[in-house]
Amino acid sequence: MTTLTTAIVALAVLVLLALALSLKIITQYERGIVFRLGRLRPVYEPGLHLVVPFLDRLVRVDTRVVTLTIPPQEVITEDNVPARVNAVVLFNVTDPVKAVMAVENYAIATSQIAQTTLRSVLGRVDLDTVLAHRSALNADLRDIIEKLTEPWGVEVSVVEIKDVEIPEQMQRAMARGAEAERERRAKIINARGELQASEELRQAADTLSKSPASLQLRYLQTLLELGADQNSTVVFPLPMDIIGPLLERFGSQVALPDADEDEDGE
Repeated sequence: MTTLTTAIVALAVLVLLALALSLKIITQYERGIVFRLGRLRPVYEPGLHLVVPFLDRLVRVDTRVVTLTIPPQEVITEDNVPARVNAVVLFNVTDPVKAVMAVENYAIATSQIAQTTLRSVLGRVDLDTVLAHRSALNADLRDIIEKLTEPWGVEVSVVEIKDVEIPEQMQRAMARGAEAERERRAKIINARGELQASEELRQAADTLSKSPASLQLRYLQTLLELGADQNSTVVFPLPMDIIGPLLERFGSQVALPDADEDEDGE
């Protein structure tokens, strides 16, 4: 009787153990791909499922967004500038069956595709484009990578270029070029300012020339501004239209002695 009881207990334990090994819980963000004797079965949705030991093989596929960091890649741009570029890729599995059946490891395959695409795309553009038009390059990278990973049931949502490292000599050359560009713009702005100022002065001169009274008022205003500083000595000319009549009037009254008068005197 004791032997029978022990056998029953052992059998019950084996049944419970087999049942525990057969029951699998699929979480909400996972999908279960089951192969029974090597043949694909329907996808297991989230919940509790029975997996027959030694007959079924369960593969869990995570459908959440995965953040993939691409290590720094050595690239040579179109203008023959060496650079080290790294990026980040965000992707998720949209078709679990394709992700298991079409590729051995979709995460590694996506990483390799992203690295080769990054080197290929950046090698077709110059350094200025890499530095100034990252958004357009990110869109091109995403489109190319997504087209290659779509047969695997993988959707690429974001591709972002993070850092671009260039040689120190190139950085100094770019700094000199940026400084020269700033100086050029400053000279252009100054020249435009002088041109506008000269045009305004010409218009003011034309306006004042039409009204002599306005010109005299402007002249007096300038003298008043100069006289505000008591420590300065100001020398200013008088207009010829003022001193001209005076010179003619007083100059005619002063006569030089004639030569005959000088002889008589002798």
